[in-house]
Amino acid sequence: MIMDRIALILTVIGALNWGSIGLFQFDIVAWICGGQSSLLSRIIYTVVGLAGIWCISLIFRARETFDEIEGS
Repeated sequence: MIMDRIALILTVIGALNWGSIGLFQFDIVAWICGGQSSLLSRIIYTVVGLAGIWCISLIFRARETFDEIEGS
């Protein structure tokens, strides 16, 4: 499903940004968009957060698929 792929890509981007914050104290999104409080940065943070929430559903769908395979 295309939405799953988009959500995974955005979640990976968010993870890489968090990694750069943790390792280098450098927020890539804020740097590109002109600060953490800029409207564009806040939109990106929100979209990445929503993608993370969407990815939670992937965990349960993967489990259901695994259970169906085992039950066959």
